[in-house]
Amino acid sequence: MADRLVPSISLKDFENRKGEITKQLLDAAETAGFLTLVDHGITVDEIEKQFALSKAFFDLPAKVKSKTPHDTKSNNGWEYKAQLRPSTGTYDQKESLWLQRGSQWPSDEDVPHFKDTTTEFLDKCAKVSNQVLSCLAIALNLPDDHFRVANDPNKPDCLTQLRLIHYPASENAVGTWRAGSHTDIGILTLLFQREGEDGLEICPGRESHSSFAMGDVFTPLPAHTGPIVVNIGDMLMAWSDDRLKSNFHRVRAKDVGKSPSRYSIAYFNQGRRDFVLQGPLKKYPPVTVEEYFNQAVQRNFARQQAATA
Repeated sequence: MADRLVPSISLKDFENRKGEITKQLLDAAETAGFLTLVDHGITVDEIEKQFALSKAFFDLPAKVKSKTPHDTKSNNGWEYKAQLRPSTGTYDQKESLWLQRGSQWPSDEDVPHFKDTTTEFLDKCAKVSNQVLSCLAIALNLPDDHFRVANDPNKPDCLTQLRLIHYPASENAVGTWRAGSHTDIGILTLLFQREGEDGLEICPGRESHSSFAMGDVFTPLPAHTGPIVVNIGDMLMAWSDDRLKSNFHRVRAKDVGKSPSRYSIAYFNQGRRDFVLQGPLKKYPPVTVEEYFNQAVQRNFARQQAATA
């Protein structure tokens, strides 16, 4: 079922196959809102190297990890089981490190080679993202570079982030949510998983970027090292006049036995603060990226209050 819902799309020979790839990306984005990329130019060795750095960081004592503290204003830094999901009314059972190019990072003294390796990884993620966003812009009859300009991570006002995530092993989490059901606020997410560390489930069927309605059938998406799981975010759903689907997903513990540690890496393309967001059909009023984010956070906060009242 997952293979049918989530197509695998090759970026091999991208420039010569761009028309074919654009059609495949559009088909996936209009239905599941999820796809996997192969032949994307980031090697398994490079992915495993970034995962090794992630594990090295999360293996540090809490007092060392807290040297990169979580800043609630910028949402950068290390947080531990601090994310409350309105969909479950409980805190996600994970820790994570949020990073932006200009934010505080762990020192190379605490995690050797962290800065150089992670910077190279960010650059590779940006390249893959630009290829996908270029195709989706063309599919929406926008200029080829429309989303690339609006999401240039080298600009100081860009909100794009990398998130290193660790779900600690658990003996007593059978059937519970390691990360509750949610959509991503931004434009486009690249998710890297490790072989055998399953748990991701997706649920297509959302019709409006401002709707919290979801279906009741979640499909597991097995974890493999190498392919990149890509999903549409709320912002791109709005930017496409709801044509491209930002759908719900979650991470579920095993139904039987112990859930082992799970590591994942998410690259969130989140746009530049002052760039104006409006779809080609002008279904919604124009809004800046920053305003959209603030509104989304306020909606989520209201739901969070309702869930805990």
